[in-house]
Amino acid sequence: MSLQPFTRNFEDNSTEAGFQFTFFCDLCNDGYKSSFTESKTYRKAGLLRGIGRGISVLSSMAGSSVGYNIERGTNILSERFEGMSPEWHQEHESVFRLAQNEAQGHFQRCPRCKKYVCESDWNEQEGLCVGCSPRMNVEVAAAKATKMVEDIQEKARQTTVFTGEIESKQTLCPKCGKPSGEGKFCNNCGTPLSLAKCPKCGTPNQAGTRFCGECGQRLG
Repeated sequence: MSLQPFTRNFEDNSTEAGFQFTFFCDLCNDGYKSSFTESKTYRKAGLLRGIGRGISVLSSMAGSSVGYNIERGTNILSERFEGMSPEWHQEHESVFRLAQNEAQGHFQRCPRCKKYVCESDWNEQEGLCVGCSPRMNVEVAAAKATKMVEDIQEKARQTTVFTGEIESKQTLCPKCGKPSGEGKFCNNCGTPLSLAKCPKCGTPNQAGTRFCGECGQRLG
């Protein structure tokens, strides 16, 4: 028998030891996990395993083979109840119905889109989910925030933040006359590109310059 939940969006967390289900909101996917219910068949199977082991120990002490046969029969019963028996499946269905009743108290069904939503996604004033009828105060706050960002961006576009000159400078090697790059040596001929200070006024001059550009002093 297939499980038919009140919402399509659910997860079965059951194990052979017990049953538990998580039901999710169709909008935000937040989940509600039902209470855990221990499997009676699993508990019974564990009891049968314990009885079988006890009889086996007693019979082996008495030198009898009866214990082996009883233990073997108990193991067969135990396997039947190990989470996959018809009784376990009946329990599973029964607990699932109870879990749905438990979870329904934490969800609302939107009459417009037919989705099951959590309390956070339910517009109680309009009786619809927030997907069909968003909360006015939330939308107003979101619209104000969006407009504020737009105003800031527009103000920034109108503000001058850079006043320098936009130009592209290229250093030419004083020896080979080709673009030298940004290093200390020319990329083409290897000539040092460090600035030479004028011995008279201290002004830095391009390497290879014969006279200071500031005072005209001969540079070597």
